[in-house]
Amino acid sequence: MELTEDHLDAIKEFINIGVGKAANILNELLDAHISLDVPDLEIVPSAEVVNLVPYYNEVLSTIQLEFKGNFSGSAALVFPPKSASNLVAALTGEEVGSSDLDMLRAETLTEVGNILINGVMGSISNMLENRLDFIPPRYSEDSLESILSINKDISENVLLIKTRFAVSDHKIEGNIILFFKVGSFDTLIESIENQY
Repeated sequence: MELTEDHLDAIKEFINIGVGKAANILNELLDAHISLDVPDLEIVPSAEVVNLVPYYNEVLSTIQLEFKGNFSGSAALVFPPKSASNLVAALTGEEVGSSDLDMLRAETLTEVGNILINGVMGSISNMLENRLDFIPPRYSEDSLESILSINKDISENVLLIKTRFAVSDHKIEGNIILFFKVGSFDTLIESIENQY
């Protein structure tokens, strides 16, 4: 199915609504002023993702959550090492490089990723009136190539969402990558056409 500008605009709207809700939840939960924005969103062939993420060969902090329903797949929130450390430090008050920070990393990033990914996928699900079931998120530290190899049976296109966090004076960048099972991306587009 051919992707049009209208489809992309609808997806951007869903993502922005979901990111806004996630930012509000994070602000309340963590009692910190967090601003989140999505400067860029692209539909790209899965084989090209590694060329579009500048830190693809680094060990990434990744929170991945699987979803199932009318369309299925998984969503991954990936941070390069420096951004992951800065985000955890900003949210916990620990010093970058401290052993306490390393102990808090997985738990803190999993919570942030769970809220952000649920916000985004919940927005898509609600706007398209499609129920999705989620499998609890898992945290890993791995390369982007390994993350891509785990997501087998995916459609040829993935949704690459660049996100920027601002917490206090820290500027933190990450990417949300939505992998759709074969056929599920077309189902998403059909749902958009039926709804709008």
